[in-house]
Amino acid sequence: MKVHENLDQLPKFHNAVVTIGSFDGVHKGHQKIIAQVNQLAHSIGGESVLVTFHPHPRMVVYPREGAVDLITTLEEKVHLLQGYGIDHLVVVPFTVEFSQLSADEYIEKFLVGHLQPKYIVIGFDHKFGLGRQGDIHYLRWHGKRFGFEVVEIEQHEVEEVAVSSTKIRRATERGDVQAAALLMGHYPTLSGVVVHGEKVGKKLGFPTANIHLTEKHKLVPPDGVYAVFVQLKNERYGGMLYIGSRPTLGNRKARTIEVNIFGWNQAIYGESIQVELVDFVRGDLKFENLDALRRQLKKDQETTEERLLHAPRLGPRVEKKETPGVAVVILNYNGRAYLEQFLPHLLGSTFPNVQIIVADNCSSDDSLRFLETHYPQISRIQLKKNYGFAEGYNQALRQIRADYYILLNSDIEVTSGWIEPVISLMEQDKTIAAAQPKIRSFARKECFEYAGAAGGWLDHLGYPFCRGRILATTEEDRGQYDQIQEIFWATGAAFFVRATVFHNLGGFDGNYFAHAEEIDLCWRMKRAGYKVVAHPGSVVYHVGGGTLDYLNPFKTYLNFRNTLYTITKNEPWEKLLWLLPLRLVLDGVASLLFLSQGRFAHIWSIIKAHWTFYPRFLLVLDDRWKYSERIQEHRISVYPRKTGRYPGAIVWDYYIRKRRHFSEIIRR
Repeated sequence: MKVHENLDQLPKFHNAVVTIGSFDGVHKGHQKIIAQVNQLAHSIGGESVLVTFHPHPRMVVYPREGAVDLITTLEEKVHLLQGYGIDHLVVVPFTVEFSQLSADEYIEKFLVGHLQPKYIVIGFDHKFGLGRQGDIHYLRWHGKRFGFEVVEIEQHEVEEVAVSSTKIRRATERGDVQAAALLMGHYPTLSGVVVHGEKVGKKLGFPTANIHLTEKHKLVPPDGVYAVFVQLKNERYGGMLYIGSRPTLGNRKARTIEVNIFGWNQAIYGESIQVELVDFVRGDLKFENLDALRRQLKKDQETTEERLLHAPRLGPRVEKKETPGVAVVILNYNGRAYLEQFLPHLLGSTFPNVQIIVADNCSSDDSLRFLETHYPQISRIQLKKNYGFAEGYNQALRQIRADYYILLNSDIEVTSGWIEPVISLMEQDKTIAAAQPKIRSFARKECFEYAGAAGGWLDHLGYPFCRGRILATTEEDRGQYDQIQEIFWATGAAFFVRATVFHNLGGFDGNYFAHAEEIDLCWRMKRAGYKVVAHPGSVVYHVGGGTLDYLNPFKTYLNFRNTLYTITKNEPWEKLLWLLPLRLVLDGVASLLFLSQGRFAHIWSIIKAHWTFYPRFLLVLDDRWKYSERIQEHRISVYPRKTGRYPGAIVWDYYIRKRRHFSEIIRR
């Protein structure tokens, strides 16, 4: 869409189909008219031209009647109209001189002289010229003389536009931004420039961008806290907006508008900013002190993020940004059979900008020869030795350039459209660092699979469990986890991760070799303020144990040892003082369970895990310091995210309370 603000510099339009109006709010009624104009222009091979006025004509013609509170500013209107397919937007400076044009002058000098219309699409009640002399019948009469036709917008459509505008204003005035959004087809917006404030939010741990509205006649909703999306530097972020006079800070009469942008920690003074109001969270309140305000803000943030996560995608069709680059990376070790079985499904992926790469961990089978013969189009990385899962991926990903990595086990069967929903969500919310699809069992396709199921949680003692899988019990998928949900960790079997975050936070800990490295990395992400999410709109099927069987004693050793590594590196010091001794006792109880099952090799695996861990304790503490430094450098919030942590003990719930399903333990 080309925007023109100088009538003397307009191009010569070809078969112009013109419509004229204020289009305040660019709501669904307006959108029908715009669609009609576009369709007519397309049918005659012409150009669609939308004419609007700035400032609002009523402010010039009837200045004593008071200002008009605008639903959309001129900048917001331009931004919205770009998405509805208009070829040209003509912004006419509405001055006193322009308002004095007679009906004849309006037609001859303005419409014909500047726009050369082939068709003019207007409402049945459209009036123009000094004293509103002209109407649709007068325009039709002149059309015969100047060679244009008038298309009348029917009465019920014109009345629908007027009624919608009134309803939108009333909804916004009472803070019901959801109702306004439904009428508009997009979220109500506030636009302005970021200015300096008193920086109280920063002291509270919630830094805000203070917004100075660029339009003094802008319609602003009532005081309170709102869930918003923030358009900043061509990117979209979540945030919580505050409108009010900050009663907790004393007797202040000045109304402020400020937004805490999730995932943003840089100074942006002087930058243009636009917020989309998604939902009302709460009214403005006065708190006893700043500590009480800080506690409430943490609750507000949790509420806001939950609502943004499930907010419908509204808004016009916008020009598509370049599709982000996605690299699907399979770390292979002697998995030739799985590559042969599952690569055809993977090659059917429909995401438009994806590369598929197999990183081979020095396999001793014919995996590489098979790929070279049957799949020469797939990129291959040949590692010099078997680095294990954790360091193997680190080595491979250093050689790959992409916006997102998808780390995929070789024993995974993907389904149609499995990439799109997750990447779309991560593009929409820049605070999501990692995500996973729904993981079902390849052998029992109606059930969740052990490794990740519908998203990972962690209990108070550091034991992992999943939505859809508690210890050894997996649930049937009946749609009970079909909502997008923030979790604590995403499975490494199909691990979607933002590439910059992966590298900034140090990637996987190579000392793990395999198992629990994704939990450790996700924990670091959460400590840095990022979200980890499960998206049920993407589904894959996992064989499980493709490289290392679930019942292998070496797997037991890695699980117990790496869990000790993980809690030592991530839990607070005061908690470790009692947690590590308790874990020693609980792991001893686990040995008794293996004894009762006659799995003696697994008892030795637990003993070996502890014998290996304690001599390395100081080295693990060094890793703790190293990764904490990275978290401090790259964090996006001073508060770690705790969603996905269960304050109870999963072992107690499972064995003593006999609760075998996630919904019996976590009640929402």
